[in-house]
Amino acid sequence: MRTIHSSSLCRFALIWLTLTLLVVPTLAEAWFGKGTATEFLAPQDAFKLQTEWLDEQTLQVHYRIAPGYYLYRERFDWQSDPAGSKITAALPVGKPHFDETFNKTLEIYRDDLRFTLVVTQPESTQALPLQALRLISQGCADAGLCYPPQTTQIAYPPRGQRAPANTDQSSFGQTGKTEVVLDESGQLQSILASRSLWLALPIFFGLGLLLAFTPCVLPMLPILSSIISGRDVVGNKAHPHPWRAFQLALWYSLGMILVYTMLGVAAGLAGQGLAQLLQTPAALISFALVLTALALSKFGWYELQLPAFLRHRLHGHLESQSGGQALGVFVMGVLSGLMVGPCVAPPLAGVLLYISQSGDPVRGGLALFSIASGMSVPLLILGASAGHWLPKAGAWMNQIKHVFGLLLLGVALWMVQPLLPDWVWPAGVGLLLLGMAVVLRAWQKLPPHAGGKAQFFQWLGIVLGLVGAIELVGVAAGGRDVLQPLSVLRGSAAAPAHVSLPFVRVKNEQALEALLADLASGKLGKRAALLDFYADWCVSCKEMERFTFSDPAVQAALADTLWIQVDVTANNAEDQALLKRFNLFGPPGIVFFDAQGKEIPGARVIGFQNAAKFRQHLAAVQRQIKR
Repeated sequence: MRTIHSSSLCRFALIWLTLTLLVVPTLAEAWFGKGTATEFLAPQDAFKLQTEWLDEQTLQVHYRIAPGYYLYRERFDWQSDPAGSKITAALPVGKPHFDETFNKTLEIYRDDLRFTLVVTQPESTQALPLQALRLISQGCADAGLCYPPQTTQIAYPPRGQRAPANTDQSSFGQTGKTEVVLDESGQLQSILASRSLWLALPIFFGLGLLLAFTPCVLPMLPILSSIISGRDVVGNKAHPHPWRAFQLALWYSLGMILVYTMLGVAAGLAGQGLAQLLQTPAALISFALVLTALALSKFGWYELQLPAFLRHRLHGHLESQSGGQALGVFVMGVLSGLMVGPCVAPPLAGVLLYISQSGDPVRGGLALFSIASGMSVPLLILGASAGHWLPKAGAWMNQIKHVFGLLLLGVALWMVQPLLPDWVWPAGVGLLLLGMAVVLRAWQKLPPHAGGKAQFFQWLGIVLGLVGAIELVGVAAGGRDVLQPLSVLRGSAAAPAHVSLPFVRVKNEQALEALLADLASGKLGKRAALLDFYADWCVSCKEMERFTFSDPAVQAALADTLWIQVDVTANNAEDQALLKRFNLFGPPGIVFFDAQGKEIPGARVIGFQNAAKFRQHLAAVQRQIKR
């Protein structure tokens, strides 16, 4: 029997760790961005539109949406010239996106959108030729920029002909990219992107750690223990050194990690096609039913696993691989990952669907790499202990399996959320949390000899039960926000009114110039000024007013500052002229001026900033003014 050479394994482990440290940050940088500056695409580049007339009445519309951008489903509109024609559209179901400002779930489109418009001209106007069709859309960037509604004029084809549409995108404004340069305290970062790298991956890692203690994964431990202890087929036993045992566990874990990482990459690569299927109600319901079936299997109603002949063949091959050879242990990890896959599929199903919807193989690979790494932690601990520690399965592991079943039911409910009334989602979350409390025996009296593990799960169940009850109270009171279920009970105090902010509002460029001239002449006092671009349809603008401008510390920092606001809700020629002057594509945008009415360079804020970050930015601006 050949043994592993420690030097070879050390070199392999060193190479593996080096590649991980080099490649993962590089991929993360490509995925999340560098963070030193934010470039926003022009709307015609963020939402590339192609149209084609299939016949005299049917227009095919195709949007290619850039990564990090999205279109609102309910913001689509269309008009015909001359008026009077009936226009019908077959818009697909969008991806649910909870909007805290409007306190409801909106549907959005990412990546790719195709639909058709059918124009029906009434008999009374059929003698008049149709001239143009106006297509109106609106989208936003994840980094916080909301574009004004965009109108595209599309010429009708000559009667009796099929011709490509002349898509006029001149109303979009200038092309190319706008780079917003900020100091360190005012750096523009997407909220989602800034949190995902450090929060999403550890969450996936934690999910893998939980999976490692389920009855699905526990059979790996005795298999690995057999390898580490050096048992052969006849039962002879060796006594390995802890370092050598850890090396064996590392090889075994890397084999399993490889399987899951490839699975995540495959799910990401297949995402574009899957995303199209998931846009239809039939597909959403189908996936929800599959997830429900997987969830019921976690409650012990039935079992989902490989056919017996495949299971036995794989298990026999695993047993024949004992002996400690490096390649054999690595292959065993691969085969173990394949064997455990069907068992842990229910808790992984929601993750794989999420990855497939994102269509990002890097995201998929990193997510499943993190999950598999979490599953490997007990294996590595077992290796470090030279096989002396081996936990036993028990009733508490079945409780975790039931919790996973409830989580799957939550994913199923989330999948069909766009098809349901807006109160169903928070109510479902509340009921599922109460179900977890029941599974964890939150209200059962523990026996006197109960250990710390039982007490921990009981306290966890009590907390989840209380949160679930709060969710249901919020729904009963009319709330629809899962993260803030009782916000509806606070009334208007939770969201300060628009008129409570001390803005001086201007309507056009001439009024702004006059106000800045008064500021420079000293008529308004010797103070700086803040110019805020606002629109009713801008989600981030309302967030700035609700969470940032209304903050007492922010208002105190701006006590000696002139507040100016431009309302570009109408998106008319005057609004577009103001946006063009400041090289902005849309709100929110905040520009700072000194006491002479001149813009302070490098001080702009584009997109939403929370109160704490905005206060830091204000401090930096004030230091720059005093220089």
